[in-house]
Amino acid sequence: MKILVIVTHPIMESSNWNKAWVQELRKHDDITIHELYKEYPDEQIDVSKEQRLMESHDRIIFQYPLYWYSTPPLLKKWFDQVLLYGWAYGPNATQIKGKEISVAVSTYGTEASYQASGSNRFTLQEILRPVEALANFISATYLPHFALNDASNVTEERLAKSSKDYVHHIKTVKPAAVHT
Repeated sequence: MKILVIVTHPIMESSNWNKAWVQELRKHDDITIHELYKEYPDEQIDVSKEQRLMESHDRIIFQYPLYWYSTPPLLKKWFDQVLLYGWAYGPNATQIKGKEISVAVSTYGTEASYQASGSNRFTLQEILRPVEALANFISATYLPHFALNDASNVTEERLAKSSKDYVHHIKTVKPAAVHT
């Protein structure tokens, strides 16, 4: 299985956890790392290049810090420009049908803050629903997310464990059971 990780952090140098995740990912030849802000500092996305990259991978992971309960701006722009009618969805759009999509997200809030009774009032699964809806709309399979919460209080030990757990997760995660 070929895995593509699309890393979207506007100030990667300031993110110990995203840097650690990328460093761990680089140890695995079966994982392609694609850093959007590094690739497109001018935010001028090469749509055909991005589409070819997606076509050549089976599993696509969007890695980013949670930004106001959403994605960083460049990832939203990427969704808008790359996932086009006739290519990602619509009649005869089969280029990425059946791909697997997931999210790896870091948050400043604690795990407890991302509960119905927590300060954010919603779970991460609920907050990530737009990406799940996107996957459904383009006929991809949405996989459970990976998260590092309370990122401002991460110890070196927790960061190392999280990095290894992250790689294991994206290589082995299966679709969640659907309850009817």
